[in-house]
Amino acid sequence: MVQPVLDTDELVLRYAVPDRDVPHLRVNFIASLDGAATHEGLSGGLNNAADKQVFDTLRMLSDAVLLGAGTLRQEGYGAMTLEPAAVAWRTARRLPAHPTLAIVSARLDLDPESPVFTQAPSRPLVLTHAGAPPWRRRALAAVADVVACGRDAVDPARAVAELTRRGLHQVLCEGGPHLLGTLIAADLVDELCLTLSPVLEGGRAGRISAGGAQATRAMRLAHVLTAGDMLMLRYLRDR
Repeated sequence: MVQPVLDTDELVLRYAVPDRDVPHLRVNFIASLDGAATHEGLSGGLNNAADKQVFDTLRMLSDAVLLGAGTLRQEGYGAMTLEPAAVAWRTARRLPAHPTLAIVSARLDLDPESPVFTQAPSRPLVLTHAGAPPWRRRALAAVADVVACGRDAVDPARAVAELTRRGLHQVLCEGGPHLLGTLIAADLVDELCLTLSPVLEGGRAGRISAGGAQATRAMRLAHVLTAGDMLMLRYLRDR
């Protein structure tokens, strides 16, 4: 068993929201010191055990994990399942054993036979738009709830509202950059958890947000955690 780098109880206190019934959209990313969001195409190349511990804590605290279909494919996501200790923590608080996976996909280019769907502990959500290919929608409807959130493009506000309507108030977005860009443009981001990895990456790696209309959103620093030279930052948007 891997020993935790940071104190688990302190992490829960640091990242828990005051009221779980109030809708809250948190995003979690990692970046190099020079702004690269990936190393050799994957975000996992930048992290360490402490960042992974924060990553796992944020999932444990969430009702839903939201991500774009491209990130799901690129990062090799499997079924949205938590470790036994996290399941025990959730069930002791009368929460579902695992968060619900919510995938944003305009083209529905998803494999219904993927473990993301076939091994899911609860039925995933696929958030798309009314103009998505109907044959793909029918195939995915066998393994997920497919919801149109817009006429010819996914409306991020409608997508988040759909999660709220289902009682999934605490939402963790894990990417990717284009999804984050649209969430920023729509002013839907309540919190950014950003890990700064102590490396200079160079190259052509993109940053954590891309696309979407240009928008400036002021954030307030809530805390800074350190693990060696790694920084875990938490920023909140004052409403």
